[in-house]
Amino acid sequence: MNDSALTLTAGAVLLSVWFVAAWRLAVRLDNYALVDVAWALAFAPVATLYAALGDGWGPRRLLIAALVAAWSLRLGLYLWRRVARHHPAEDARYRVLRSHWQDRLAANFLGFFLGQGLLVWLLMLPVFWIARQPGADFHPLEIAGFALWFVGLAGEGLADRQLARFKVAHRDDPQALCQEGLWAWSRHPNYFFQSLLWWGLFLAALPAPGGWSAILAPLAMLWFLIKFTGIPLTEALALEKRGDRYRDYQRNVSAFIPWPRTSPRDGKTNA
Repeated sequence: MNDSALTLTAGAVLLSVWFVAAWRLAVRLDNYALVDVAWALAFAPVATLYAALGDGWGPRRLLIAALVAAWSLRLGLYLWRRVARHHPAEDARYRVLRSHWQDRLAANFLGFFLGQGLLVWLLMLPVFWIARQPGADFHPLEIAGFALWFVGLAGEGLADRQLARFKVAHRDDPQALCQEGLWAWSRHPNYFFQSLLWWGLFLAALPAPGGWSAILAPLAMLWFLIKFTGIPLTEALALEKRGDRYRDYQRNVSAFIPWPRTSPRDGKTNA
């Protein structure tokens, strides 16, 4: 087994141990929303591992490890606070999965947790290749990729803060629907900017030998966000909770890419 295969295998083993441990804790707490926290925090140790085992230019390895770890820790702590604030109540998405998997609940959720580990492994392919890039300076594609990464990081953080402030301001109205800031342009701006992060990493990985294979990362993220537990499940729950109010939001606001509204709001920030 060559060095590349050993490094990727080490990443897979680390993620398997990480998500099995997270699953055991979720079973003990009886709150499977913990998978969101485990998913977000998993990127930091894998990025550190790939940077440590990579044989590329040192400054590049340090930079990519720091960028990914900073994003991972920010998102992980944000999600941890959200899960802890609502515990023992569980996120509605996982209550839906409970209702589908009640006959083999723990076993099915173990598979789900390990599936999240596989997604992280795929998403970290750009970091693996970047850490093996031997060039002793930054390629223009790397600079463009890191710039796009920072746009994604800033946009995701801003969307999260805007939503958190809105929820605090409207805590007494369970039907409140945020249409402020980025949320007036996209129904899921946090997902859009999260996707940009991985397109940025893909660009940064392209100069590395074999870096083209990192295309799997942004495509996997898009599938996860648009077709799996991202937009479809989130919107189904929003429709169930808010009904026509959310249908109006769907008609007038882009689902993913921030875009001007198709019609003006009626002046109500939570309508």
